Amino acid sequence: MSDIQTILQAQRSFYNTGRTKDLTFRITQLKKLKALLKENEYDILAALKSDLNKSPFEAYETEIGMVLGEIDYALKHLAEWTKPKRIRTPIMHFLSSSRIYTEPYGVVLIMSPWNYPVQLTLSPLVGAIAAGNCSVLKPSEYSPHTAALLERLLSGAYHRGYISVIRGGRTANQALLDQKFDYIFFTGSVPVGKVVMEAASKHLTPVTLELGGKSPCLVDSTADIDLAAKRIVWGKFLNAGQTCVAPDYILAERSIKTQLIHALAKYIHSFYGADPLACQDYPRIISEKHYRRLLELLDSGTVIEGGQHDPASLRIAPTLLTVTDWDSPIMQEEIFGPLLPVLEYDRLKSAIALINSRPKPLAFYYFTTDKRREAYALRTASFGGGCINDTIIHLSNPNLMFGGVGESGMGQYHGYESFLTFSHRKSVIRKSNAIDIPLRYPPFKDHLKLLRLFMH
Repeated sequence: MSDIQTILQAQRSFYNTGRTKDLTFRITQLKKLKALLKENEYDILAALKSDLNKSPFEAYETEIGMVLGEIDYALKHLAEWTKPKRIRTPIMHFLSSSRIYTEPYGVVLIMSPWNYPVQLTLSPLVGAIAAGNCSVLKPSEYSPHTAALLERLLSGAYHRGYISVIRGGRTANQALLDQKFDYIFFTGSVPVGKVVMEAASKHLTPVTLELGGKSPCLVDSTADIDLAAKRIVWGKFLNAGQTCVAPDYILAERSIKTQLIHALAKYIHSFYGADPLACQDYPRIISEKHYRRLLELLDSGTVIEGGQHDPASLRIAPTLLTVTDWDSPIMQEEIFGPLLPVLEYDRLKSAIALINSRPKPLAFYYFTTDKRREAYALRTASFGGGCINDTIIHLSNPNLMFGGVGESGMGQYHGYESFLTFSHRKSVIRKSNAIDIPLRYPPFKDHLKLLRLFMH
């Protein structure tokens, strides 16, 4: 029996004891995770610095702080979430009550990526714990320091029959996908998401897929151009552009395109200095493979800002490019790096039509002060989630669910939605024995007229 099978057997045995379903147990485990993050903050920051050169501020802002926020939100609301929800019952079921009960799926697999290796591993785990599951975590080996730290911390805090970390590359991934889990939560690329879904289908295992895509950023002539540029530069070059919801390209209304480009360049200099590669807080590209891929995309347009790169540190400066051809290589795949193409449009309707003609994006950003244009864009564009007059921040509101649509993913999480994602909801009607209306029983005689009255 392999180590993975041994772990799964141990987790199923522990789950079958019923302990994970106990509310007090769940709360205790969430508090333990919170304490683990707080007590090991320095080590976590150091691991993220080693893997991605993240500054302590950015690492706390986008990784530790977000997970702590998820834990606090779950602790505050978990008792209410676990209560059966009473639902209205139609009169045709007179003297009945209807409720929805939640139960955990059982043993779940959480597969996380390298770009936010703490947040995207532990935020789903918060939902899995809150819902009462046992969990197997598979962090990415592209962020080895963080993966090793997560394994050490979690194995020290939880027994592996409850929460276990499996490390390794593609062989480990495939070995896990060959097993039968009760739920799979995957964050990563579209191609790997397809592999996960195919493997899950063999066991009819439900999945959540948090993928990506080319998230557009529209800026029209009514926008506050300077503020828009500031917020776009922040959102795009956070983590050196290695963010699944980063603005992938800008669609600027023709009349303000030049003004916007100047403002974008101004804030790149303001945030990262005249030489971004000398900025100690500017993150690096995760691997040489991704670094080379991004350099190939640099030839897809005309570089108007940035373009510097350093193979020794695997860093590429924040870069603006003008692109005229929608069929250019940089417009064919998610960039996932610090390259930002700028295109132009004349009419909002045609811009939205172009966006809708492509795979549905994970995020959509629109900078405007025109309420009618805003309403039109939100009504006609299809996307996972997004912002008006900002970028990325929709992820940080635990009251908003997060997830993709179409090729950008399926299923949602964050806050209450994380609890629901890792829970099966059972619908139950409790019927009284005091009265038994004979209408539904044969022989039906002339009951049809009465049935119409009851049902309509």
